[in-house]
Amino acid sequence: MARTREFDTEAAVSRAMDLFWTRGYEATSVRDLTQHLGIGQGSLYAAFGDKEGLYRAALEHYRSTLAAAALRSLEEGSDARAAIRTLLTERIRIAVRSGGKGCLAVNAVCERLPQDAVTRHTVRDMQDASREALTEVLRAGMERGEIAPRHDPHTVAAFLVTFLNGLLVSAKITPDASALEPLVEVALTALD
Repeated sequence: MARTREFDTEAAVSRAMDLFWTRGYEATSVRDLTQHLGIGQGSLYAAFGDKEGLYRAALEHYRSTLAAAALRSLEEGSDARAAIRTLLTERIRIAVRSGGKGCLAVNAVCERLPQDAVTRHTVRDMQDASREALTEVLRAGMERGEIAPRHDPHTVAAFLVTFLNGLLVSAKITPDASALEPLVEVALTALD
């Protein structure tokens, strides 16, 4: 008779996401995970296969929660420029927390690529979704006359995603929102 799982796997993935986000994949041991999650090593392996499986689950959790929420907030904005400003500044505020933990997806790319093709695919999907959402916001803003139509919306969206990636790395180096937020205003001049 198979034993039932004695822990909430969704809560475990969320807690593991926080630990990987703060410490990184390599610096997080299986022992760190079992202690942080309050589960045995056998339970971790039974639920996730191994540390790598739990890491992938944590990245997926990040995509379906925090990354998805950022895209929803972008789509809910009525003014394109204000929605983009809010998206960028909120990402800065999250990235500078805990002494500059950055962004889990950008951290994953910096730590795990080029060797980890699965992480590359997962993060690329997140970035593609961001670029598509930004393209739609920009296109709508251009139609309403809020944004100058001199650039292709897809190209501007790609620029903003690239800018954000650099900003999130900078947040690890300089975990000070007041130093990074003025850069958002410079990036927004691309909309003029």
